[in-house]
Amino acid sequence: MVTAVFPGSFDPPTYGHLNVIERASALFDTIDVLVSVNPGKSSLFSAEERVSLLKEMTKNFKNVQVHSCDTLVVEYAKKIGAKALLRGIRNTPDFSYEFDLALVNRSLNDGVETVFIPTDPKYFSVRSSAIKELAGFGGDLSKMVPPNVRKALKKKFNK
Repeated sequence: MVTAVFPGSFDPPTYGHLNVIERASALFDTIDVLVSVNPGKSSLFSAEERVSLLKEMTKNFKNVQVHSCDTLVVEYAKKIGAKALLRGIRNTPDFSYEFDLALVNRSLNDGVETVFIPTDPKYFSVRSSAIKELAGFGGDLSKMVPPNVRKALKKKFNK
């Protein structure tokens, strides 16, 4: 059985994230979506809120689990016996950043491979920072985030 970890901040989770999860779920026996908790970063949603949103988004995938973690992703992967780290990429800058990160992760745990999955082109422009800004102005998020995330964003911004 091959387990893959899909780590990220998921603040908020998007259709782009869901696209990567859906496609990866057909490739791996188990996908562990991992909400990374970085105490040095401020997030709009708490780790618990992000886990809850992702659980709702992925409830129809029998081989997908959602957890949070405040350690190095490679340590988490080793602990659960994962063989792959999934990274979604939208463009060349994403690839460059993720490639460098993959090299660091490989040096920390050579038992885990990084697998890059380019998102569907219709999600190339979906970025969490843009979504939060648009949500702050009450903009239409229907093509960027699932209904449960739109509802949570409206609540956060009182729109």
